Amino acid sequence: MDIARPRPVRGRVPAALAVLTAGLLAFHRAVPNTPGRMGSLLESFLPWLGLAVVPLFLYGLVRRSPVVLVAVLLPVAGWTRSFGDLLLPADPAGPRDLVVVQHNVSDENPDPADTARALAGSGADLIALEELVPDALPAYERVLAARYPHHVVRGTVGLWSRHPLNGARTVDIKPARLTEPWSRGLRAVAATPHGEVAVYVAHLPSVRIVPRGMTSAGRDESAALLGRAMADEPLDRVILMGDLNGTVDDRGLAPLTSRLEVPRRGFAFSFPAWLPLVRIDQVMARSATVRGIDTLPATGSDHLPVRARIALD
Repeated sequence: MDIARPRPVRGRVPAALAVLTAGLLAFHRAVPNTPGRMGSLLESFLPWLGLAVVPLFLYGLVRRSPVVLVAVLLPVAGWTRSFGDLLLPADPAGPRDLVVVQHNVSDENPDPADTARALAGSGADLIALEELVPDALPAYERVLAARYPHHVVRGTVGLWSRHPLNGARTVDIKPARLTEPWSRGLRAVAATPHGEVAVYVAHLPSVRIVPRGMTSAGRDESAALLGRAMADEPLDRVILMGDLNGTVDDRGLAPLTSRLEVPRRGFAFSFPAWLPLVRIDQVMARSATVRGIDTLPATGSDHLPVRARIALD
């Protein structure tokens, strides 16, 4: 007598991949950061993990596999929970809003004056710039002066403002391993019509993707130093703008994201300018709400400018 064997479930491997994708979206913090800071590397591109759903869903349709189609719902739900709000329209503008622009202008920018003109037309109240090299700085100062009469520069970072600035000082975020001159942080107080706001501009060390993972030790150390400055800031209202060389999901920026609010709306991928894949140009705030963030047209930089609207609480 022949005994019928159970038919194998079609699509077990794709279904397992769907479950794995959902697990990575929901529990990315469980991925260890050693060796090679793999956890941070995953978190840098976390929104793109949702693309894995497309081939899995198509497989389920073509092979008519219910188990795959059901399993695909898990990463869809995980992605929507983590990033769905970023797809929604920005909150309506309010009377206590500030518009800010953050831009790494690149130390190899071929036309600083043209970049400055583009930024001046953004309608921003505050403009934060990084990679301000000595040869290009006069062009930014000259072009921005008419609309932004107040500015401060420390090292290679600068802040331009429609409103008076005071209390400007350097913020030391230099990693201990660096011995050469290095100044990439500043703090100033902007006297806005809605009260004083401590504004920080920072450019954290670069990270590199290498065969063994990602090198981010210097960036992480600098983020920790900046986080301590945030903790010690006496003013309640704080705005941080900068090229932080990390996404808001990257645990390396936890000293900042644990203390400051990140944008509620918009992906605003800013790097690289020719094919933006990540937003490493950040705007964060304390005792204020970052209502939404978007990108501006490309300039002569390898970064896109990002613009955010901040409601002062």
